[in-house]
Amino acid sequence: MNAFPVAILVGVLSVGMLVAIPNTAAAQREMPLAADNRMHPDTTAAALHEPPGGPYRKVSTLVPLPSFVPGLGTLYVDPATLPAGPFLAYDRQGNLLSSIYMIPLKEMNAHKAFSGLKVAQAKADHVDIMFNAGHPGVAEPHYHVIVWYVSAQRAAQLVK
Repeated sequence: MNAFPVAILVGVLSVGMLVAIPNTAAAQREMPLAADNRMHPDTTAAALHEPPGGPYRKVSTLVPLPSFVPGLGTLYVDPATLPAGPFLAYDRQGNLLSSIYMIPLKEMNAHKAFSGLKVAQAKADHVDIMFNAGHPGVAEPHYHVIVWYVSAQRAAQLVK
């Protein structure tokens, strides 16, 4: 078969798909996230500057961890969402820094899906994924998936 007609067909289909498919990224930005998939039901800017209420608890009251974890901040979690979380990290002034998901290695190796995880209504700056051999609260080996809402420079300042 001649390659020229195939190339024309592929070109026509490609242009047609570009015209026919709506701008999904714009649609996602315009559509608000359902309240049950948000960490803060109130999505005003003020809600992101105070620790969450409701079922969220300060992690240091649940397991033997310091109130302010160096490199992460003050952590809060809804115990019903363990082990994945999200764990919400705040600075000493009460500003939301990141959402941390703790995904057990054995569940990743078993190809378990983690869908419908709650998210903040804040613009993400960057994401870090790190292995952790275990700690109080999530003793088994796992990965931290950290969605940072602050710059890498600001995150680096959390060591104190």
